[in-house]
Amino acid sequence: MRFLLTNDDGIYARGLGALYQELSKDADCLIVAPEVEQSAVGHAITIFRPLMVRAVKKEGSFVGYAVKGTPADCVKIGIKELSDKPVDLVVSGINLGANVGTNVIYSGTVSAATEGIIMGIPSMAISLDTHRNADFSFAARFARKMAAFMLEDNPIKNVAMNINIPAIPEEEIKGVVVAKQGRARLIESFEKRVDPRDNIYYWLAGETKLSDGEEADSDACALRHRMISITPIYYDLTRHDVLAELSEKIKQKF
Repeated sequence: MRFLLTNDDGIYARGLGALYQELSKDADCLIVAPEVEQSAVGHAITIFRPLMVRAVKKEGSFVGYAVKGTPADCVKIGIKELSDKPVDLVVSGINLGANVGTNVIYSGTVSAATEGIIMGIPSMAISLDTHRNADFSFAARFARKMAAFMLEDNPIKNVAMNINIPAIPEEEIKGVVVAKQGRARLIESFEKRVDPRDNIYYWLAGETKLSDGEEADSDACALRHRMISITPIYYDLTRHDVLAELSEKIKQKF
């Protein structure tokens, strides 16, 4: 089997290394990841400049390919050009920080998995709910179990899996739940600063908070209750529930 591994934290990220070490026990893993961090680039792709690709080695051994582009770029070029055999699974992560609620829209990690589905490959994104002192060992082991599930037992082939894992000891995790994408969002604030030449600039800050209407079966609530959340996601952004009503209104108006 061939797995394509990527992320948005960059090819040297510890989470990606942990993923490679664990998934390599079951499959031939090829890393194709951004050369530098690409967090929060969403589903951007590169069309106005060439994609520079270089082979990366560590201690003399081939590690993978670093791409001067986005996570979605990495999946596209990894599947089409850099893998010498068909890719059976795309795995994106392990991300530093959860990808829940509306943050999913901005996430390069999740977008890489979505791109895999667009290209017809089973895909998953996996994130750890912390930004510091991360221990990726359990998340990597869980990713290995999910990889086996997706290839052997998953009845739904055309959706990606967005997985979020609490950053707590394994024995404190309460279970695994299939959850919907919630409404949690980044509450933005901008830090105003002045550079040495008296130019004003701003630094985006903030934290993800549950919305007032957050429902109990959402991804963010699952994490809060110390549970692993698995959310099936798809690239179709249509609000199917309003199509009929909107169509009728448009007919009356136009």
